[in-house]
Amino acid sequence: MTTLRDFQAEIQQAQSRALTKQRVQGAANADRHSAGQETPSAGGGLQSQATDPASTFVAEDDILNSLLGDDYESARNSLASLLTQWKGEYIFRIGARPPSSTLLSGEALDNASGWTGLSLTEDRIGKAILGIEKVLVEIGAKMSVLFRTDGSHPRAALLLRLPPVDITSTPEVRCAVVGNVDSGKSTTLGVLTRGALDDGRGRARVALFRHKHELETGRTSSVGMEILGFTASGVPVLPGRIDGQGPDTTRLDKLGWEDIATRSAKIISFSDLAGHERYLKTTLYGLTSGAPSCVILMVGGNAGLIGMSKEHLAITLALNVPVIVCVTKIDMTPPNVLSETLKQVTKILKSPGCRKTPVFVKSTEMVIELAGVFARNKICPIFSLSNVTGEGLDYLRTFLNLLPPSEREAFAIDQPLEYSITEVWSVPYVGTVVNGILNSGRVKTGEAILFGPDANGHFQSTVIRSMQRKRADVFSAEAGQCVSLALKRVKRVSVRKGMVIVHKVRCTARRSTKATRRFEGQVLILYHNTTMQPNYQAMLHCGAVRQTVRIVSLDHPQGVLRTGDRATVEFEFISRPEFIKVGMKLLFREGKTKGLGVITRLLG
Repeated sequence: MTTLRDFQAEIQQAQSRALTKQRVQGAANADRHSAGQETPSAGGGLQSQATDPASTFVAEDDILNSLLGDDYESARNSLASLLTQWKGEYIFRIGARPPSSTLLSGEALDNASGWTGLSLTEDRIGKAILGIEKVLVEIGAKMSVLFRTDGSHPRAALLLRLPPVDITSTPEVRCAVVGNVDSGKSTTLGVLTRGALDDGRGRARVALFRHKHELETGRTSSVGMEILGFTASGVPVLPGRIDGQGPDTTRLDKLGWEDIATRSAKIISFSDLAGHERYLKTTLYGLTSGAPSCVILMVGGNAGLIGMSKEHLAITLALNVPVIVCVTKIDMTPPNVLSETLKQVTKILKSPGCRKTPVFVKSTEMVIELAGVFARNKICPIFSLSNVTGEGLDYLRTFLNLLPPSEREAFAIDQPLEYSITEVWSVPYVGTVVNGILNSGRVKTGEAILFGPDANGHFQSTVIRSMQRKRADVFSAEAGQCVSLALKRVKRVSVRKGMVIVHKVRCTARRSTKATRRFEGQVLILYHNTTMQPNYQAMLHCGAVRQTVRIVSLDHPQGVLRTGDRATVEFEFISRPEFIKVGMKLLFREGKTKGLGVITRLLG
């Protein structure tokens, strides 16, 4: 029986092969159409951030030696090179570095062995911080002290960040928030994004609701969007307070998305997903279409990991997205109940189905260490939060501030334009507006584009009238960014979720854009209570595509599929053809049935 981890590794290999093939074809087309011009970098948005610890530690030590030797010019050039290499954001460590395993285990560090780095006294650390601040002024970057401690091993950690030129280049981190009903998802987001603590009765979540029935029931039924901005100095952008006439009439100033985006050097975008079972389809669509960098799983300290929380965790693990656990309501939970909840969460994360290493966040130093390594080392940070007293919120804000941007993941800037539509609106005096993510390429206002496919598999032409990012006007966007486009002379009924936007010249090239009704994929059945056979129907989620599919044929020796079986399956869309590509990850479900797979061949 194929394990989930082995199958996920094969899916990643299939996606890498498909992306490599597309990049090679894109480079060949660029050479063919622009002979003699320089070909764009093959890496583009796919190039991962340089993460070799040895090389960065050597660079840090060289910079410190230059600063302590008053060689500011050499230090300035090295710091500028380091910030460029790390895309304008870097955590600079000064002094001895504790062993990572001992730090994350929560054990005492003073007597631990395995310290590395350049040991410095408190005075020399202070001189180094002043030198870095002086050099960064010449570079145009900002610095904030994340952590500093004295004692037997004096050390400090600084956040160095280059302010973005404009909103177009502001880095973004996308996070999906899931959890069971009444686990505190919307309340936590309200406290994080608005800065005011909750009153214990849900006051902080009211501003996040979009519908009247959500206000009445207190339960989210749609995909709510919220953003949290951080300045170049690492300070969260929060609305100010306005004092009223009475002592209890303090209210928050209004702060729109455009104001937050303008003042921020980094933006955290939250997708507040529904926790009730009846809205699971909406939650699953938000997880697959939003391309989140991580998933924040909310667990009520008084209830534990129950109900839909387990379902959301299983889906997140199937999609191979990093997980962060936040245990909420610790102020009202009895100590013995909270202890049992933490034991349950630890047991589930360590189980063979998860294989995660739980780490309870207890210090800022742990937060700094976790932010860069938790995703690739299968670590699951656990934050204990109280939205009433504010306990643990500073650790969570610092962690979010240090997460690497979503644009550094698998998004190819040097490929043709491909934009997935996830939302559609009709705005008065503007027309039809779509929201989505650029999977590849670049787009500008005024460009001629094609959107589709429609029910017949055809694409229609239009022009981008205007463009917004976080509700602020922009004129261009590139792969990995989430933007809204206003389409010129397009009716609202002509556009739907799951469509894509491509450049108009793409269909005239040899690589034409086509819709697909039948396709083949390698699938693994995660759970099914009986058997699957041809003509079985389920809801398929593949990126922004959400449609019922039918199994046409399968190559399993027994002719049927059960839990744990793996096979090559031919699918057919029931309603209309869709735009899909080889290498895309798919997830299909019907009731409690779940299957995971990857598209291997398009059949037309």
